Amino acid sequence: MKLFMTVDMEGITGLVDPTFVNSSMQHYTRGQQLMTDEANHVIDAAFQAGCREVIVNDSHSKMNNLLIEKLHPEAKLISGNVKPFSMMQGLDASFDAAVFLGYHARASMKGVLSHTMIFGVRHMYINDMVIGEFGFNAYLAGYYGVPVVMVAGDDEIAKEAEALIPGITTAIVKEQVSRTSAVCLTPHKSGRLLREKTAQALQNLEKVKPLTPPDNPLLRIEFANYGQAEWANLLPGTHIEEGTTIVSYRAKDILEAYKGMIVMTELAMKTQFC
Repeated sequence: MKLFMTVDMEGITGLVDPTFVNSSMQHYTRGQQLMTDEANHVIDAAFQAGCREVIVNDSHSKMNNLLIEKLHPEAKLISGNVKPFSMMQGLDASFDAAVFLGYHARASMKGVLSHTMIFGVRHMYINDMVIGEFGFNAYLAGYYGVPVVMVAGDDEIAKEAEALIPGITTAIVKEQVSRTSAVCLTPHKSGRLLREKTAQALQNLEKVKPLTPPDNPLLRIEFANYGQAEWANLLPGTHIEEGTTIVSYRAKDILEAYKGMIVMTELAMKTQFC
């Protein structure tokens, strides 16, 4: 069995505010260690469950957060920028399953550090379905026929995932109190939970179906202000929907839509606030 792991940071236990996930702030190194520890619990449980290969994609911010010198020695790590497929770099049809670790709820929803890619996004849609990072990444996995068998994070991402993928295993390592506070499991308890849930998810692999993306998807991104929409609209093939801050893009497939989303959000971050 070959397993793909995408590891974000905001859904790791104990990480509740920007000081843990921003590399310039005081608790970031603690956040790196906790993130690496959670990854190791899942990796070790996966090998014990019969996986022959585990590929880990660092999926937070500049994507160089995981401490490779402390990572499980049998795993392989994809680290750094620029990645054409960002949080899903390295995934293809050779994988049997995917696990999403450290994930968070989508923009404009309850959840610890909830957002979608950048903080300037209010909503993101594929056709008429509103999605966050979890949903978009699950669609990409579905394009290759790979089921997302487990998500770990707070209680809100668990609800979001269950609504999209019936039968998915959820590992809730913290329960949101507000966007920057939570009731957290200790690392000892979260580690035990992640090991148990990983074993359960891989055992139930055949019961979870890939999230199949639509053909020729329409990507729509609603930004916080018009300046962001103007920047995103520099991507050829996009247009701003009249009277809104929504930029739309018709793609030939979900891979093109995903790359379009990366370009649009990266451009939108150039907007200056004053």
